[in-house]
Amino acid sequence: MEDVNLNKEEKEIAIKLRGITKTFGTVVANDQVNLDINYGEILALLGENGSGKTTLMNMLSGIYFPDGGTMEMDGKEVMVSSPLKAIDLGICMIHQHFKLVEVFNALDNIFMG
Repeated sequence: MEDVNLNKEEKEIAIKLRGITKTFGTVVANDQVNLDINYGEILALLGENGSGKTTLMNMLSGIYFPDGGTMEMDGKEVMVSSPLKAIDLGICMIHQHFKLVEVFNALDNIFMG
């Protein structure tokens, strides 16, 4: 995996998700999700409770791992293997409710907040 240059012009694809799937036992939280996020775009994910919005964001931020599909940044496939890797890639998630990242120690959780 290569470093990602985040200084791109708007309308270029910053993040591309293809066929992202996540299951929890027999529950399919995300099924073949495709999403392009362009530089300079502000997007909102809307849906009912339990529709998979948070699960998708948790995969993008390295908290969960997809069961299938690919993620690209700047046209290069990346694996977001941890929240720290997500931060290294310039991805950070601010939770609606206070939530600790279990794989982080207390200090890392404070700095992430």
